[in-house]
Amino acid sequence: MNKVIVVCGPTASGKTALAVELAKLYDGEVISADSMQIYTDMDVASAKATPEEQQGIPHHLLGFLDPSEAFSVADYVKLCDERVRDILSRGKTPVICGGTGLYISSFVDNLQFDDSGSDPIFREEMRKVAEEQGGAVLLEKLRKIDPETAETLHENNIGRVIRALEVHHITGHTISEAKRMSRGVPSPYEFIMLTLEYENREKLHERINLRVDRMLEMGLLEEAKQCFSQPDRPTAAQAIGCKELYPYFRGERTLEDCVEELKLRTRQYAKRQMTWFRRDPRIHKILLSDTDGLAEAVTKAQKIIDDCRQNEL
Repeated sequence: MNKVIVVCGPTASGKTALAVELAKLYDGEVISADSMQIYTDMDVASAKATPEEQQGIPHHLLGFLDPSEAFSVADYVKLCDERVRDILSRGKTPVICGGTGLYISSFVDNLQFDDSGSDPIFREEMRKVAEEQGGAVLLEKLRKIDPETAETLHENNIGRVIRALEVHHITGHTISEAKRMSRGVPSPYEFIMLTLEYENREKLHERINLRVDRMLEMGLLEEAKQCFSQPDRPTAAQAIGCKELYPYFRGERTLEDCVEELKLRTRQYAKRQMTWFRRDPRIHKILLSDTDGLAEAVTKAQKIIDDCRQNEL
């Protein structure tokens, strides 16, 4: 009664559709593990599941926070645990679905977060460095202190880079050291972890390009323009899907150029996601061919889940 299914993988791979089908098969509810889908006013940019895509399956941790508000990995682990406990208490199956590897691994590994507090002055100093010199400079600072954590972050993820620097500034310990020390308590849940990949990388690239085109049809431009007009929402400015369109709003580039840049950045992000999930040997890979669709993904996932359950009997 403590089984949790996890569906992870790169953006546009079909995770949401698979998670919904598995929730239907195993009487489950979906919990998002996406660092952008938690925010309001970013439904299209974050590829949040529409009501039609949710198919009546309850979805949790979607669109509950304003983009101007801070949200940490520790916050996610706490909220995800609350949702998992609630779903299990009702005799249903939690299906965690998303592409934010840090959220997923932190919850699965049952990381215990030390409340190291914050230093607003230090954070403001680091933000100024990022604004004046760029995120790459901040990431290099972190690499000298904590190369292990720096390897998992991108220079555009300014908030997490600053937080990693802040933790070391306050405590003298790195985040990677804190993680190792916090893994002493095993998770109370048993996980069946799945990831979606394609035999032909071009197939995923094609899906990403089509996803971006569809997002534009669904109103991405209007959504990004709204974010652009609200500079007090730095999270939105960092989100893939918004920031790539800002040069168009400033009159610096054509819309066509910005869309191509968005597709490129999304493909690069998908590559980083795959690299993250491939490092975890607990994750069962579902490899799809060019002709495989949702039905084949569900069949392969169901076999893995049923085999895992059978092996535990």
